[in-house]
Amino acid sequence: MAAITAALVKELRERTSLGMMECKKALVASEGDIEKAIEELRKSGQAKAAKKAGRTAAEGIVATKVAEDGSFGVMVEVNSETDFVARDDNFLGYVQRVVDAAFDRKEADVAKLMEGELEEARLALVQKIGENIDVRRISIVEGGVIDAYVHGNKRIAVLVSLDGGNSELARDVAMHVAAVNPQVVNKDQMPADLVEKEKEIFKAQAEQSGKPAEIIEKMIVGRINKFLAENSLTEQPFVKDPDVKVGALAKKADAVITSFVRYEVGEGIEKEEVDFAAEVRAQAGL
Repeated sequence: MAAITAALVKELRERTSLGMMECKKALVASEGDIEKAIEELRKSGQAKAAKKAGRTAAEGIVATKVAEDGSFGVMVEVNSETDFVARDDNFLGYVQRVVDAAFDRKEADVAKLMEGELEEARLALVQKIGENIDVRRISIVEGGVIDAYVHGNKRIAVLVSLDGGNSELARDVAMHVAAVNPQVVNKDQMPADLVEKEKEIFKAQAEQSGKPAEIIEKMIVGRINKFLAENSLTEQPFVKDPDVKVGALAKKADAVITSFVRYEVGEGIEKEEVDFAAEVRAQAGL
């Protein structure tokens, strides 16, 4: 039996695009014979699944799970290639397994969570449905009063943590975050570089007015204040009652909003533009 070296595992990973654990397991089973390992991986469908791993998965769903006592909550995003698969019962069942595992283990590290059975189940699902499936990210929020909101199409989800208040308020705030998408809880949390960038844009716009410098400065201050108010959760009009700001809503309930996490399916993923007609013609040899 050949020694299962790191170099051998690396070569098998490069030739199959599979994970380290799958490659090591296959090499152990084949007694270090890399060609035999590849053959067995192809027979089991894992190599086929690995080929699909290179394809962009930008659809899918987000899902949450919150402890009964509201002490912590978990949110995950699992991606597929098409919206059709994102509605498939097998896919939805797999997402629930991922949520439950992250919740039970309080594990936000995707790589650690996916070691073992979850990764095996993912590969089996890829083989069954013919699309790449990717567990993209996991967030865990702990402390205070926590609740979640998932939009009806399961493409947007939010976890909110309060100091004080109750779960109903946390859910209402989460719904607001889902709808309005603030950048920070309070305006003093806005990154300084982002504020400076906006200030430069406003300054360039104001200088085109030809007004005196002192007037321009006041215009810039006013626009920055407006920018901060529009993008800070506590400064925004509450979606269910625009006459009340979210911060005032929380204060009325003796609560302080401490944090929120918002996921939207596919955000930040560069989608491939696929010409399906050309793909079909190519497959048909036309």
